Amino acid sequence: MSGAGQAVEHVNLPAVAAAAGEDHSQGRRPGCCNPVKKPGPVSMDHVLSALQETMDDRDTRIRSLFNFFDDANAGYLDYAQIEKGLSALQIPAEYKYANDLLRVCDRNRDGRVDYQEFRRYMDDKELELYRIFQAIDVEHNGCILPEELWDALVKAGIEIDDEQLASFVEHVDKDNNGIITFEEWRDFLLLYPHEATIENIYHYWERAYLVDIGEQAVIPERISKHVHASKYLIAGAVAGTASRTATAPLDRLKVVLQVQTTRASIGPAIKNIWREGGFLGFFRGNGLNVLKVAPESAIKFYTYEMLKNIIGDIKGEGKDDIGASGRLVAGGLAGAVAQTAIYPMDLVKTRLQTCVCDGGKVPSLGKLSKDIWVQEGPRAFYRGLVPSLLGIIPYAGIDLAAYETLKDMSKRYILHDGEPGPFVQLGCGTISGALGATCVYPLQVIRTRLQAQRTNTTDAYKGMGDVFRRTLEHEGFRGFYKGLFPNLLKVVPAASITYLVYETMKKSLDLG
Repeated sequence: MSGAGQAVEHVNLPAVAAAAGEDHSQGRRPGCCNPVKKPGPVSMDHVLSALQETMDDRDTRIRSLFNFFDDANAGYLDYAQIEKGLSALQIPAEYKYANDLLRVCDRNRDGRVDYQEFRRYMDDKELELYRIFQAIDVEHNGCILPEELWDALVKAGIEIDDEQLASFVEHVDKDNNGIITFEEWRDFLLLYPHEATIENIYHYWERAYLVDIGEQAVIPERISKHVHASKYLIAGAVAGTASRTATAPLDRLKVVLQVQTTRASIGPAIKNIWREGGFLGFFRGNGLNVLKVAPESAIKFYTYEMLKNIIGDIKGEGKDDIGASGRLVAGGLAGAVAQTAIYPMDLVKTRLQTCVCDGGKVPSLGKLSKDIWVQEGPRAFYRGLVPSLLGIIPYAGIDLAAYETLKDMSKRYILHDGEPGPFVQLGCGTISGALGATCVYPLQVIRTRLQAQRTNTTDAYKGMGDVFRRTLEHEGFRGFYKGLFPNLLKVVPAASITYLVYETMKKSLDLG
């Protein structure tokens, strides 16, 4: 057989019958071989034994596959060769990751993959695939049974019915004997360049499954049905609560400065807050802030993950491959949805933080909300929503898009495909938060002033246009940036803490 023929045989997902697997003794299924009888470290010797091949056989197989892609005998692979090779192997478009495969293989970042780089990828990938194969094969009989695959999916928070499970097994089980050998598992995932977690593998299969059954899913099943939505909501809520409580004093100071129409100074504002309520005065409104930010962050992050999947399906890419523009759209819309959902709580929080206290007594939330409802009407709870949305859409879009773009850049150029640690996540969150906040700060000032003023007073603003005109007339352009410094002092650590906690929660909840 030629080199190209061998490559097709091993990679184009046909099952290769293992003659040695016909041994049914000791309860072994046909085609199954498992040299590791319990969980633990695995080596290339284990992989060779499971595949029932020698090191020379493996060397020949990998060289044949490289030569198949390198049909011009250039001695290296570039994007065009990888794309052409994947097409020649008849790998469906839904399974193609030519760009990512090039990036993962290309260790020295010269845009080319030589044989040694290709070989290192194959070594790492086959070991990675064998480790997860071992984790799923709980009976350690050398093959994955449908019930073992179902258990692994459930543990990862993915629920599928019997028909989908059968389809999953059928896609991988090329000899149609109802089980998945390691060779079939390897052939199915060998050219999948992303981390082989059970969730990623499921989504890899699901991309083709949705096409196979002719569905044009507007909302991806992977978030709304298969992955527990509550996990994303919990991760977002915990992240928002932690960051908002840690930065509550700076939030109070920012709001106090924003509503001052005369000359605003940080020192006198801090003294007034201390005189009115002491140390706890800096945390006035934080209880409501937490009640507000928990659902707001939960909705924002969940909606963002869902929208990334939708955009990825529309573009025919994975949710992590939608690019900066896709993230900008997803982040902006997610911010708008979250802001609209909790806006009345945001208005009440602003009123609570800016009201003048008699004798240091802070009005209760119930009384404050009731007074707004009775004296100003239900519409008062949405005063300032338009400038808020005009600000939150670009802010959330810039913030989320910049964060993920910076994280990807750090993985690619600094960590060389390693996972970002806490300090990298904090740095990315710091830059993205400061960038987003500065760009939309004038709209924040307009929103806060609309929220803080009662609508039934003679000097109340008539709308965002009136706020803009009066602020520009009496305070100049500097008036639109009152409180920017404490806001940045708040936003920078808040964004960093939020993303750090969110990433930690995603890992704790097995969200990848």
